[in-house]
Amino acid sequence: MTSPAGEPEWREGAGGLLLLAAAHETDLLRQLEAALPLKLPCSSVPQPSPHRHFHPHRSLLLTLLFLPAVGLQRLWNLRGYMGQELALLTGKARPYSYRHTERFLLSVSRLDGDQALTETLARWTTSLWHIEDAPLNTSSSHFYLDGHRKPVYTQTLIPRGLIGRSGKILTCRALTLLHDEQGHPRLSTTHRGDLHLTTGIPSLLTRYEQATGALYLSNLVVDREAMAAEFLVQLKAQGRTLTTILKANQYTGLDSFSGVGAFVPLTVDRQGKVLREVAPAQFVLARPEQNEEPLTLAVALIRDLRRTVPCSASPEDLPRAWWADIRQEEVAWWIDRLEGNPCSCASE
Repeated sequence: MTSPAGEPEWREGAGGLLLLAAAHETDLLRQLEAALPLKLPCSSVPQPSPHRHFHPHRSLLLTLLFLPAVGLQRLWNLRGYMGQELALLTGKARPYSYRHTERFLLSVSRLDGDQALTETLARWTTSLWHIEDAPLNTSSSHFYLDGHRKPVYTQTLIPRGLIGRSGKILTCRALTLLHDEQGHPRLSTTHRGDLHLTTGIPSLLTRYEQATGALYLSNLVVDREAMAAEFLVQLKAQGRTLTTILKANQYTGLDSFSGVGAFVPLTVDRQGKVLREVAPAQFVLARPEQNEEPLTLAVALIRDLRRTVPCSASPEDLPRAWWADIRQEEVAWWIDRLEGNPCSCASE
């Protein structure tokens, strides 16, 4: 087949064909198709003719998987799609319409097929990126967890949440993401927009571990949103180790820490000058709601020697400042207010 311009269509969808080959090679399509509910009706889907290679359910799955490959961001964009690349990737003479694809998604949702597909995806990512298990069925690799909110523009009343990029409170859905130490995505789950990360992480870990069998995620790295005493106590009781960042409002300086060790070089430049130092310390996290003993955390204090703030007072009269987790533009707040004096320029 050729496009109206005379160029072969396989050149237009070469990237999609590579993705299609990878999906077949890694057995993704067969696993997803097997995870579909057995009672999924086929009456809403046109039956394939004998010369077609794919089952209609598989063609619909391919339609959903390869929307981004043909430049479509959401299912609604199928209403105005006039290309043939999607039909080429799904093995059809013409691509499915928005109405057929939407009907298929509704049928899957009514039968809780999204849960089965999520667990299948977790098993597929685990088999794709193998993990070497440590003794006691725990993984020695580090896994990264984070939360993300996507705005949903709808007239239906749904929970709102803070959108990080814009800083606005909008109706949204919350995503909980799991990645391995190589940056490979392992699992993503969707929740209400007002879900807190400390609530979404336990359910995500449970789902991933149940789907993958004996694998137990013991070393976790989470954003500072997870710095909550009861959440850390819960993970500690489960035998997990969590690495996160202290919030800036939780400490005021070195006096907020105990058992501070000696600072040693962490980063040096090419000339051998020390740029950052690190020292071990301990931090006590209070648990006022439970009226129990505070939680003691092991802390790595990182001091950036490149960040300085001018002050008129002598160093002996000031407490040692701590700027490790503050961005440079926030530290040097006065730079944007500087105004040049046209009369101060000197000529040679």
